[in-house]
This record gives sequence, C-alpha cells and structure tokens, in this order.
Amino acid sequence: MIARKLRYLFCLLALVSLGAGAAEHYVIDTKGMHAFITFRVQHLGFSWLEGRFNRFSGSFDYDPEQPANNRVQVEIDVASLDSNHAERDKHLRSARFFDVKQYPKARFVSTAWEETGEGRAILKGRFTLRGVSRDIEIEVREMGAGPDPWGGYRRGFEGTTTLQLSDYRMKEAGILGPAANTIRIWLSLEGVRQ
Repeated sequence: MIARKLRYLFCLLALVSLGAGAAEHYVIDTKGMHAFITFRVQHLGFSWLEGRFNRFSGSFDYDPEQPANNRVQVEIDVASLDSNHAERDKHLRSARFFDVKQYPKARFVSTAWEETGEGRAILKGRFTLRGVSRDIEIEVREMGAGPDPWGGYRRGFEGTTTLQLSDYRMKEAGILGPAANTIRIWLSLEGVRQ
C-alpha cells in the first residue's frame, strides 16, 4: 500500500516537473547588443526627442503551447540614458527628472501574457521607476525564432507602450509642454535559449 502511494507520488511529481519545464528560457542578448529599449517624447510640442537606455539586462520564458507560462523580467540602468546630447542627458539624470542617484534602476516584471492572435499579445506587468510601481501593458509582436550561426537558438519580440511621466513623480516633464508628459517606449528583445 505504501509502495503504491509512493509510486503515485513520484508519478505526480514527474508530471508536474514536465509541465513546469515546458517553457523555454531565454537570456536577452545585450552583450551582442541585439536588444534595444528606446524612447520618444515631444519637445515643447514642436519636435520629437528620441533616446535609448544603453545598459539593461533581463530574461524571458516562452511556451508556445501554454502562453500562461510566459514570463518576462527586465532591469534598466537608468543612468545609461542616451539622447545623443551630453548636457541634456545630464539634465535628465538629475533629481528634477529621472533622479538616477536615488533611483538607479528601473524594473519590469510580467504578471500576465494574453494572446491576441497572429503572433501578437498583450504583456501585462509591474513597472517600477523612481521608486513608484505601476501596472502597465505592452503590445507585443513575435519577430521570429530559429537557430543562429553560432549553434544557438534565438527568439525575438518587439513591444510598444506609452507611459505618463507624472505617474512616476516626474512632474518636471511638464516644463517641456503638456505633450512631454507622454513618453512612448519601443523595445526590441532578442533572447538566446539556455
């Protein structure tokens, strides 16, 4: 009787292990810079200011059969902000804006993945910036997947979202005009399967 119960328990644990391991794990390729996080914001309503974050890291799990298993996490070095203008970057890193001394990292941790068809999905998660955490949604599109020339396997996605800077205690953004409160984010994330 005990032996039968133990066999049942081991079978159950094996099934759970198989289900848990179904998602593929990827590390985002920032070493080869095959991943980007860029932003776009209006300047006084007259033009666009564009930039990117040069340093970030992260990973994702992807399960094409069970999308509920999909997970994403990204950490951004906010001081790596680069708008192609040193003085402006210094200003944006200051306490009036991103305050990188007090809040050096921004983080995204996913909470849900909702398939919308044709390789698209809504990625939901918790985004933390300047010590403020809020729920956001990212519109995601799968770019493709397959073997790479170095014997690995890669999968890539792009995503877009819009944030209100005042939601993250960045009210100084308003001095650049009301439209400057809205920042558009574009992500291109290529992962290497582990």
